[in-house]
Order: sequence, then C-alpha cells, then structure tokens
Amino acid sequence: MLSRQFVRENPEVVRDALQNKGVTDVDLDHVLDVDEEWRSLKARGDDLRHERNEVSQRIGTLKRDGEEEAAQEAIDRSSELKDELETVEERADELEGELEAALLELPMVPHEDVPVGQTEAENVERRREGFDDLRELPDDVVPHYDIGEDLDVLDFERGAKVSGGGFYFLKGDGARLEHALVQFFLDVHREQGYVDVFPPIPVNSRSMTGTGQFPKFVDDAYRLGGANTEAYDDSDLWLCPTAEVSVTNMYRDEILLDDDLPLKHQAYSPNFRREAGEHGTETRGIVRVHQFNKVEMVQFVRPDESYEAFEGLLDDAEEVLRELGLPYRILEMCTGDLGFTQAKKYDVEVWAPGNDEDDGPEEGGRWLEVSSVSNFEDFQARRAGIRYRPERHESAEYLHTLNGSGLALPRVMVAILEYYQNDDGTVTVPEALRPYVGGQETIEGHDPVGESALGSGDRE
Repeated sequence: MLSRQFVRENPEVVRDALQNKGVTDVDLDHVLDVDEEWRSLKARGDDLRHERNEVSQRIGTLKRDGEEEAAQEAIDRSSELKDELETVEERADELEGELEAALLELPMVPHEDVPVGQTEAENVERRREGFDDLRELPDDVVPHYDIGEDLDVLDFERGAKVSGGGFYFLKGDGARLEHALVQFFLDVHREQGYVDVFPPIPVNSRSMTGTGQFPKFVDDAYRLGGANTEAYDDSDLWLCPTAEVSVTNMYRDEILLDDDLPLKHQAYSPNFRREAGEHGTETRGIVRVHQFNKVEMVQFVRPDESYEAFEGLLDDAEEVLRELGLPYRILEMCTGDLGFTQAKKYDVEVWAPGNDEDDGPEEGGRWLEVSSVSNFEDFQARRAGIRYRPERHESAEYLHTLNGSGLALPRVMVAILEYYQNDDGTVTVPEALRPYVGGQETIEGHDPVGESALGSGDRE
C-alpha cells in the first residue's frame, strides 16, 4: 500500500496513477479529507492530554496549599478534558479505520518508465525470441483441445462431470508431461539460486490482503466453507490463487537482516481462480480454467537493487522457454494493463500455432501469457509489514518484493501440444523434458475406455 505520508505529500502523483491505471471507484479527495480530519483530531488529542496533565499536577499543588475552591475547579476541568478526549479519540479511531480501508483501495504508483496507455492494445512489445529457427509444422496445426482429445490425454467431459465447467482431467502421457514440466521448472530455478518451499494451499484473509488480492479481488477467490461475502476476517480460509500469496506472507510482520537479502524462493502449487471464460472467450480447452498448476518465483530484495533484480527475474523465467525450445515474446505492460499492485511488469507470452486468431506472428497462431514478472517495490511489504534492517543498529525499512511465474501451466501444455505436433497426429516431447519421462520421445496417444469410446455398432 501507499504510505499516508506519500499520499498526503503527493496527491497529484496518486491522482495520475488512478487515472493511468483506469481506477475510477476511488475518491482521492475524500481520502485526503479523512486524513486531514484524522491528523487534526490527533493534534487535538495531544493538546487535551497535555492540558489534562498540567491540570492534574495543579490539583495536587492547590490541595496542598489549601485552595479547595480552585482545586475543585481544576477537578471539574480535568473531567471535562477527559470527556472531550474520549470523544476525540473515539472519532479518531473511526477515521483511522476508514483511512486504513481507503489506503487499501489505492493502487501502486507506476514506475516513471512505464508506458502510459489505457488498454492492452497499448502494451509495448520489447522483443521476440525463438523465431529464427522454427521447427517444421503440419500444414494445419490442430488446436490443443482437439489433439488432446484425439490422443486421449485431455478429458473435458469427465472433468466437467466431476467438478463443473472450467475443470478437466489430464490422462496418461498428458498427466506424465504435466508432472515433468513442474519438476523441470523447479530444477531450472534451483540452479538459478531459488530455495524451494512447499506452501500450504489454503491462505487466510490477512495473507490475501498482504499481497493485494483483497479487498479488491475478493470475488475472484474460492472461499473454503461458504460463499463469498463482504465480511471476511483472519479466520477465513481461501484456496490459494497463486503461491505468491503464501510465499510472500511467510515473512509477514517480520524484520529480515541485510545479510538475508536477496532472498529467493520458488514454490509449486495448484492455484484456484474464478476466471474460466470470464471474458466471454476461451470456453474451449485449457487456456482459461479454474484450477491450474504453477511454479512461482518470489524475491525479497534491497530497494536500491530491485530493478536490477527485476530484469534478472525476467531472464530466469525466460530460461525455461529457451530450454523447451518454444518461441515467445516479451511485452511491457502499459499503465492501464499494469495491474493494481505492480510498479512495473513484463508479460512473457508463448506462441501457440493451433488457432489462427490474427494476433500471432506471420505464421498465424496466438500469444498465451505464461508468466507475469512484477516489481511491487514496497507496496506489498507495507501491506504485509515485511521489513529489513540495513545495519543492526539502524531502524528497519520496508524492502521490495518481486515475483514471476516460472512458469504457469496449462498454457505451456497448450504450446507444446500445438508447436510440437507432427503430421501423423503425434506430439514430440521437447528434448529438455525427456529425462523426466523416462526418455520417451513421442506422445502417441492412448485407447479411450468405456462404452462412450465405442461406435454405435459396437455397442449394439
């Protein structure tokens, strides 16, 4: 979150951030008015306490001097001051809560280098990688959802039967490939210096608030034990939407030492979001689903090193795609597509050639986001109370947090099924993954099971 002092001293910067990020439901003038009234009441409370202390001291002196009438007047005044102070403090506490809630609604101010724009169409493509040596593709690349069903590695019908729309089964070599990808991601990032953590999947409301998911995105989360409501507290548990939440909040309300930094963690987790088909698109396949696997990288760094670390984090995410041999591009998000919590963000988008949606390269296909690499500066650290002490004798300061997916499934699976498919309907296993699947080079498919797999003549 933004500090009160920053908002108070830089209202126009905050106002620009609201406009450039497209946030229209925050009344900044009201926030400033609440802050001004709160500060006025705090000052009034200090004056009342000071006067009451003076009056209390005078009462003792007057009584010792035998001035009973003056002493009683001082006692009456002390009582008046007490009543007024209680009223002032009660109102100040109300405003304190209102101000804290209002600050949680203010987005992070974009870094000065972020391009200004209102929609994703104004994001800036920085570069493309892997297109100089594309593999030879079939004349007509089959979309992942069709080849996945043809090979019987994806089962949408049974997934919907068990859990509803937006869920699916991976079967046989599909499930095996998913496990291989997760372990491959973890191995690559471990070599890059990330320490593994295996986080709990349910997270509480305070954790979701600490990383910025709450209160703004409460409707996107899966709550355990009941439907979403506006009333949530620390005792509530939610299914984790990203391991960013649990890993960042590992150090909530703690002070790290300078020697601890930079601190780099990676975590695999299943993730749950109410987003399948939310934009009226991607209703087929596994591009936008309610449950998906992901390996997340999280860094805790010194403020003066965060943007160097940010560029390094991007390279860490790219390394996975380089080793898989998948073509991709890097987008820099404009202010309007930056997100609530980020100061700066890159999206890593892999190329999937199975659908000609006119947004891919000259060869057709489409771009799929598989990683968002973000610098939050001290925004999350303030919300979660994560600080570090530069020197043992110095005051603690808020550190900077960064995170990036390394990578998010199942869109990597989509890219593999489409980019590595062959004319005969099989799919080549990327060379980097073969050690994780016992040396298997090709996914040739499985025979489906059950009467539904038979033709009508066979059933009769």
